[in-house]
Amino acid sequence: MAAQTLQIENRLKPSKGREARTQSIATRFTRAEEQALLKRAEANNQNLREWARDVLLRAEAEGRKSEMELHIFTELVGIQMLLMGTLEPLLRGEIMASEQVNILFRQVQTTKAAKAQELLARRGQKQEK
Repeated sequence: MAAQTLQIENRLKPSKGREARTQSIATRFTRAEEQALLKRAEANNQNLREWARDVLLRAEAEGRKSEMELHIFTELVGIQMLLMGTLEPLLRGEIMASEQVNILFRQVQTTKAAKAQELLARRGQKQEK
């Protein structure tokens, strides 16, 4: 009996190095929804609470990942715009004054996000066809 009590007490304590989980989120489901979720949890060898927690945290991490991917894509578009704006005159043998380069830098900084969104929208339209 004492061994069982000790096991239960150890399970209730947070693992070393991990912050205690003190927050919870409540939600309601229909019986059919609950059964479907229970089946998914069981298929992953988890109880419903563990499975739901993993699903929510994974979705949150994916959201952060997609934000970072969009940021990286926007920066790549900016680099492309900068290269296109500087290489063409240089290949023609023209010399760009530092003020021209500064103007181009500012222009790229202010327009790269809109250009990235435009490119993504165009790509989405092509995939729909």
